Amino acid sequence: MDNQDNNGQSLPPAYAPPVQGASSNPPSYAPPGGAPPAFVPPGAPGEAGQPAAAPPQQAVQEAAFYEKVGSGPPKSLEDLHIDELLHIVVDKNASDLHICAASEPVIRDDGALRRLNYEKFTPQITQRMLFEIVSDDNIQKFESSLELDFSYTLPIPMDQRVPGGPTVRARFRVNFYRDRGAVAAAFRLISSKIPTVRQLNLPPILEQLTERPRGLILVTGPTGSGKSTSLAAMLNFINENKAVHMITIEDPIEYVHQHKLSLINQRELGADTRSFHNALRASLREDPDVLLVGEMRDTETIALAITAAETGHLVFATLHTNTAAESIDRMIDVFPPGQQEQIRIQLANNLVSVISQQLLPRAGAPGRIPAIEIMIATPAIRNLIRENKTHQIPSMIQTSGALGMITMDQCLRDLYQRGIVTLEEITTRAVNLEELKKMITTGTPGAPGPNDRPRR
Repeated sequence: MDNQDNNGQSLPPAYAPPVQGASSNPPSYAPPGGAPPAFVPPGAPGEAGQPAAAPPQQAVQEAAFYEKVGSGPPKSLEDLHIDELLHIVVDKNASDLHICAASEPVIRDDGALRRLNYEKFTPQITQRMLFEIVSDDNIQKFESSLELDFSYTLPIPMDQRVPGGPTVRARFRVNFYRDRGAVAAAFRLISSKIPTVRQLNLPPILEQLTERPRGLILVTGPTGSGKSTSLAAMLNFINENKAVHMITIEDPIEYVHQHKLSLINQRELGADTRSFHNALRASLREDPDVLLVGEMRDTETIALAITAAETGHLVFATLHTNTAAESIDRMIDVFPPGQQEQIRIQLANNLVSVISQQLLPRAGAPGRIPAIEIMIATPAIRNLIRENKTHQIPSMIQTSGALGMITMDQCLRDLYQRGIVTLEEITTRAVNLEELKKMITTGTPGAPGPNDRPRR
């Protein structure tokens, strides 16, 4: 995968978008130096064919974790509002904040955990700090289910607002849970500005896929791999270029879309609907052209998503799977044996593409870069799905680069050979480690990727 557009121009550095969201009566907060620091792009990768060396990743992460962010004696957490910690997350362009008893506040910065220079939380302080930002109804819901998902909006402090200017600085996806009897939480930063496909260093074919009139497009990968951001970029591309009606079903709503050329309705689980499958079933009566299913968690939701694609809608959905073949198998295997043949046929007829992704830390530079596997449902791949020969899909992808396809291992090899990531990193992310080693040591080019161009 290349880090340039079709005209050979350098693209912005990958996948570290900041976010925006809100709260009630937050304390006054002043970022270091006044305004939030400007984003500093990562350094240019090494020359092609000159892989970057790096110390063992485990040692780097352990050292980073035990190095506190900040100097001097630890700050007190007594009477501290959660917004002060969330402003630090935004200032540092971190991705997550973790709060739990017997630990300092911990942020995830470029994939590594780092402790903030505060005292350790007590169970009483975590409960006080977290319950301050939720309603009594949500507290009761949490006490009943012991878990709670919601979105939180971080406001710009009153003394820093400009008349007529924005009031929101960042938004967060939040999960409350119990940890050894105490309240704990994880906050995930959500970008306030929806990045474009190219700003995320994703291949342009993702924009082309959004032009399909109907079918099912899956974006898959482990938690924290950027699926929501990729989907938001694709939906925003539709929103800016086509007049269609889009409905999203999310848990919770992450990126907030504005009505542009398209009309876009966003429904949040819990606040706007009781379940994914109920909302999806109802959406078919709401005149949609495009549907987004935040997560396909059960057989009913999967079946409805396939049916929606079959009845003329363009459907986007996510799965926590690592490759295209694994994603197809997962969708089919959740059904009872008696239904699997029918689902296999429906999926073969309506699948458009499977995009599997993960995020890798850049070698010797801040930020992360996406590694992408792209499968396009060609007639040959549809036949493999119908005939239950999904184990042959990786080979088909590998030899179909001219159609825009690329395997995860091909993408990892390309990133390494361009010096963007380390050898150690790609060996821990490989799907077929022996195949990846062979491609690197023998110089086997494999099939051309979706961004590859003839060399002059």
